[in-house]
Amino acid sequence: MIYLDYSATTKVDEEVLDTYCKVAREYVGNPNSLHRLGVEANELIEASTKKIAEILNINPKDIIYTSGASEANNLAIKGICLKYQNRGKHIITTELEHSSVIAPLNYLQNQGFEVDFVKLDNNGVVDLEDLKKKMREDTILVSIAAVNSEVGVAQPIEKIAEIIKEYPKCYFHSDVTQSIGKQRVNLENVDLASFSAQKFFGMKGVGCLIKKDSIVIEPLIHGGKSTTVYRSGTPATPLIASLAKALRLAYDNFEEKQKKVQEIHDYTIEKLKKLDIFINSNSHCLPNIINVSLKNIKPETMQHALEEYDIFLSTQTACSSAEYSKAVYAVTQDKEKARHSIRISLSYKTTKEEIDKFIEVFSKLIEELNIRGE
Repeated sequence: MIYLDYSATTKVDEEVLDTYCKVAREYVGNPNSLHRLGVEANELIEASTKKIAEILNINPKDIIYTSGASEANNLAIKGICLKYQNRGKHIITTELEHSSVIAPLNYLQNQGFEVDFVKLDNNGVVDLEDLKKKMREDTILVSIAAVNSEVGVAQPIEKIAEIIKEYPKCYFHSDVTQSIGKQRVNLENVDLASFSAQKFFGMKGVGCLIKKDSIVIEPLIHGGKSTTVYRSGTPATPLIASLAKALRLAYDNFEEKQKKVQEIHDYTIEKLKKLDIFINSNSHCLPNIINVSLKNIKPETMQHALEEYDIFLSTQTACSSAEYSKAVYAVTQDKEKARHSIRISLSYKTTKEEIDKFIEVFSKLIEELNIRGE
């Protein structure tokens, strides 16, 4: 199998799975219980939380455990807007956001909120001058992902945060799901940040909302004691411990891993340039993601044709249901490219041998599918 869909999800690391299984077997108590088993589970959660905070250079009190990035995005966006709507109902975002950001914004629009989309430059990077122009006294939230999941465009999060700091009634949320484990993330001036463990070889079903401790939000889930008043429910001790392990492993030998990703990215790009396709990703994109558009071939057709060779990649982001990639359109301003885009996502585990086989099959299928008119 050749797996080129790491941005959708990753196979859980054996060490992470071992941690999950060990904790599930040995820490059976409810962390909210006052007996010894509960105290032991709670202490493990606190140790895990401290480790996560150390790695991300944040306050342990800032961490809210969720089921993943989608819940974290919803909690951040709805939580801020419903809590502070008396200050204003203006929100700013981009056309590059994940559906778990756009959907709650659409929901809020139906509740009377106003959503503005900041302009992007020709590379898909936020136009900082346009952001300054769009900021208003009644702007209460700016939500901009650190890295787009389809094209891989990385945003200047620290510069964006500096602009928002001039408006003390406005909060800055960033979906950092595609950043964690792939780049060093500075969250110092980010008020809320979302991510999921499954993107860096962790377990599915656990993620975080990082929220500055001084900020109050409206919860989505009420009732029942937990690690925080903002997300009720029995804490999932095995998942939390496994998240801490996955995060630690993600940043072990980080520079070496990123060097491998860059090398395999450059190798893949050179091979792709020889094919009859468009390359949508650019120098402002993380090397983990390469987005290309096919000519006169439906991306789903190519995806399923590659499956026959045990090669797996994505068309749009796995959570999208749109008829074309809005992220690709935002970068290319070309709906045909947006309708025919596929995403190749890499990791430090991807090998040149895998890329050689993929390119061989990909090239062959482009020729065959063009002849068949598919």
